[in-house]
Order: sequence, then structure tokens, then C-alpha cells
Amino acid sequence: MQKCYGRPESLCPVQTKYCAGCGHGIIHRLITELIDEMGIREKAIITNPVGCAIWADLYFNFDSVQPPHGRTPAAATGIKRALPDHLVICYQGDGDMAAIGTAEMIHAANRGEKFTTIFVNNAIYGMTGGQMAPTTLIGQKATTAPFGRDPDAAGMGYPIRVAELLAQLEGSRYLARGAVNNAAHVRKTKAFIKKAFLAQMQGVGFTMVEVLSQCPTNWGMDPVQSVEWLEQNMLPVFPLGEIKNTLEAA
Repeated sequence: MQKCYGRPESLCPVQTKYCAGCGHGIIHRLITELIDEMGIREKAIITNPVGCAIWADLYFNFDSVQPPHGRTPAAATGIKRALPDHLVICYQGDGDMAAIGTAEMIHAANRGEKFTTIFVNNAIYGMTGGQMAPTTLIGQKATTAPFGRDPDAAGMGYPIRVAELLAQLEGSRYLARGAVNNAAHVRKTKAFIKKAFLAQMQGVGFTMVEVLSQCPTNWGMDPVQSVEWLEQNMLPVFPLGEIKNTLEAA
């Protein structure tokens, strides 16, 4: 009997620390499936900073580096330049990438650094207590925006569309946005990540896949409600698809 489906070798057999309904586990699965399919586990390195991503090294059965909050692109830059034949992954949340790490992210993309970022966007700070993030939606409640995000209120502003922002930079080569709220979106997201990984291994410049993910705990809802909320509220603001694809012209 041939086993045709099981846990990827690149995914550790441990119990998850993530909350029920969180999308991180699905994203981990996609990454590890692709690494196994590509046969590059011995050449895979993930950089995971402060935030929910801080636990990533518990689940990935390959090398990891844990940089300070927001400094993941700088660490990934050094690793990729030292080991250009390796698959180097930045695994970042919206608070880490779009707030404290904004400068690092923008300049790495502008330089065309040849690593891949997996940007997990759940529109809120997860690990630190549900504060408003740069991607929090207008009207969405957070511990630091108890009445909902108001763009006219001091210090709140508007949600940042990271993929669209990076698309303006010449060093960015492939940018896509997927989601993990249903099976169809999961399959498309895996295809986006595969394109980014293959492009990196071919020496193409900066690649990123943004993944919209559920955060039931900090959204204040159960897992089923969070899936519906993402579909109804996040997709209109953060449309799915390839935001920038220069691979055919590479």
C-alpha cells in the first residue's frame, strides 16, 4: 500500500501553540509541503521574529534564525548573501512587517534582495494583546481602538496595503496575496508561494506572498465566524491575486 498523504517531513510532529482557528498552522503546512516537494529541506532557512511568528522554529524541521522585532529582512539579507543557493524565508506578521519593520521591508524590496517573505496579515496584533495594527480595517475594533479604527482620529490613519505599496519598487519581482479561509483559497495560496520559492531559487529579486489569515481570539469571535468575517470584510480591502509578476520578463 502506498501512502499518498501525510505530514510533511519538514513539519515537526508537535502539538500547536496557536489558538483554535488560527491560520498560521495552515500556512506552515503549505510552506513545508512545498519544501518537501522541491526537495530542498537541507537548504531551507526561515527567519521568524517577535509576534506569533516567534514560535515558528518549533514547527519547522529545518534551520531557523530569530531576529529582533522588525529586523527580519535585515537578517534574511545577510543569510541569503552568505548562502545564495539556499531558500531563505522571512516569516512576518502585519505588526512586525508593516509597523516596526517598515523601513527594513521597504529597503530590502527596493534593493531586490533575493529572499521570499511570507507576510501573514490578520489585521491585528496577535501575540501582544490585540492592539490596532497598520492593516486593521476601518471600523474594526482593537484594544487600542475600542470604538473601531477611525482614520480621522489622531494616530490611527488608514489600513496599509503592503503588497500594493511594494509593487511600486523596481526591486520587487513577484508579489501576490492569498488567504487560508477556505480550501480554494488555500490551493491558490500554495500556488503563489510555489512561484515565489521557485523564483528565489532561480536568482530572481525580492518576492513576497501576503496571506490573509484568521485571528479568532483577538477578533473576539469563534473560528467559524472568523472565516466568514475575513471573507466579508478583509477581501474587499485586500483583494486576492498576483499584485505584481515580472517573472515572465525575467
